[in-house]
Amino acid sequence: MNKKTVLVTGGAGFVGSHLCRALLKRGNHVICMDNFFTGRMQNIEELKSNPDFDLMIHDVTLPYSFYVDEIFNLACPASPPFYQRDPIATYKTSIFGALNALELADKWNAKVFQASTSEVYGDAIVHPQPETYWGNVNPHGIRSCYDEGKRGAETLFFDYHRQHGTRIKIVRIFNTYGPAMNPEDGRVVSNFIMQALRGEDITIYGDGKQTRSFQYVDDLIRGFLCLMDSDDDITGPVNMGNPGEFTMLEFAEKVLQQTGSKSKLVYKPLPGDDPKQRKPDISLAGNLFGWKPEIPLDEGLKRTIEYFKGTL
Repeated sequence: MNKKTVLVTGGAGFVGSHLCRALLKRGNHVICMDNFFTGRMQNIEELKSNPDFDLMIHDVTLPYSFYVDEIFNLACPASPPFYQRDPIATYKTSIFGALNALELADKWNAKVFQASTSEVYGDAIVHPQPETYWGNVNPHGIRSCYDEGKRGAETLFFDYHRQHGTRIKIVRIFNTYGPAMNPEDGRVVSNFIMQALRGEDITIYGDGKQTRSFQYVDDLIRGFLCLMDSDDDITGPVNMGNPGEFTMLEFAEKVLQQTGSKSKLVYKPLPGDDPKQRKPDISLAGNLFGWKPEIPLDEGLKRTIEYFKGTL
């Protein structure tokens, strides 16, 4: 009777499946909701035999109602090729998915967590990016369905908090990688590793001098739980990422070194609205609950490459 009932929307996705495992280890009853637009059954296959795990195949843009103690709202395509495949559905998932999660939380006085993104900062002109920065986002570009959808979801969360007293938590996630990533999701980590393992040319967009910060998924999940466990007056948004900053060329060299690949680098035009710099200011998370990433890029890459080898 002391078990928490925890809903994870997008629970069959890359990050969501890791979160479901962590919540089950804590002794919770977990409801994994996913419509499998980008989620994958293989990510949660071994969890289905656990009596404390329930799978609900459902689209978060449609209403739902059942008792919960906590909600983690992760449902939304997160890689550009996937969220640009159906930008209207992506935007609806962000907005209506947030509304339905907030309505359910409001009904049961449950804590509700929003997985936001560093993309709310857009093509940032402040570096590194603190939570106080409002961003530089194109409202009608090819990435806007995701960027503005997540910004709109944050707005809804704070409006529910102010108007209804809803217990909210918001994390802004910076580039995260690790096992259970879709090898074909089109993000830089999966692209570079899979191209290297297959002996294909590694695709560099632009001049390769744009930067990203890479966070291993275990560090992110630990941060999620720290924030959810924190006092109700700590709402966020809170940045979670690894402040180690690498150019795309530097990252490609690390992948080539660890895989032993002889792949060559090829250059293609930079996609529209692709941010030039990404580096989180994570001092707030450290000050609030002592969180910081622990797994360096070289170690995380080693684990991730081993996972991708198993998918070939």
